[in-house]
Amino acid sequence: MSNLPALLADYGAYHRDSRNRLTHYFGVPAIVYAVLLLPALHTATLFGFTVEVDQLIVIPFVLFYLILDLWLGVMLAVLFALLCAAAEATTQFGATVSTIIAGSVFILGWALQFFGHYLEGNRPALLTNLFQILVAPIYLTAELSFSLGLRPGLQAQMKRRLGGSAI
Repeated sequence: MSNLPALLADYGAYHRDSRNRLTHYFGVPAIVYAVLLLPALHTATLFGFTVEVDQLIVIPFVLFYLILDLWLGVMLAVLFALLCAAAEATTQFGATVSTIIAGSVFILGWALQFFGHYLEGNRPALLTNLFQILVAPIYLTAELSFSLGLRPGLQAQMKRRLGGSAI
């Protein structure tokens, strides 16, 4: 396995409060959707095929998650595909409305994140390491799988790195 348990534990140290994690379950996808919305307004031709630019942006992130963990990476590939589809559907409202929606959802997503950290009394992980922005989606996916009783080995490795405290 990769260094995924260490990445999850580092991120988890800033997200021990269940209320904070709950705000992230809504805030992180909202931010991803908002970031994908403006690129979804544009297309590119790649090897003779027309593709939306948001899909091109998502590919390296999905590959990164697949390298970290195949099972979680597949789950995230599905989630990112759904977020791309939502962004692309939103573009039907036109560039102006899409831009307003992207900005509003982006601000709301970050507001949720910061509110969660306020509730926990802990600063956001990204203030320590900006790379944590990339860890958030796989952390939340791992956390969801743990709550469903899946991936107990990965959960145990993460807990061990966190000093055995509950996640």
